[in-house]
Amino acid sequence: MGWFYGFKLHLICNEKGEILNFVFTTDNIDDREPLTATNLLKGVMGKLVGDKGYIGERLFNKLFFNGINLLTKVRSNMKERYRTLNDRIILRKRAIIESINDELKNSCQIEHSRHRSLNNFIANLISGIAAYCFLPKKPGINVQFEKQAQYCLF
Repeated sequence: MGWFYGFKLHLICNEKGEILNFVFTTDNIDDREPLTATNLLKGVMGKLVGDKGYIGERLFNKLFFNGINLLTKVRSNMKERYRTLNDRIILRKRAIIESINDELKNSCQIEHSRHRSLNNFIANLISGIAAYCFLPKKPGINVQFEKQAQYCLF
């Protein structure tokens, strides 16, 4: 039967679909742990869109005080938080993240499990991420940034 390596790939992407940072974790690690235990969010500010695996009050508060606003969909047993119209629109565009994962799995072929050693597994994943970086057209969101001369008080 051979070996099977169970890993998760956590990605940080910008609005253009470019991969800014990534980290591999074993499959038994909680999704929220790499956001706090690694340098995955080094240099990241603003809004961070994630799936329901990243929901957690302590994580939200820690990221918020570091200048990161974590946006996730709510679970069925949760109260809806106050969200601006802009946040709701950005959450609808979360499918772009799944498109990036689809490009990595299908076009860059990082999903196949025929590796005979851990070194080959890691080499295949890193070469797939490097191949994605050279793709001419990446999934992205058309966003225009404005500078606002307003102060935020809370």
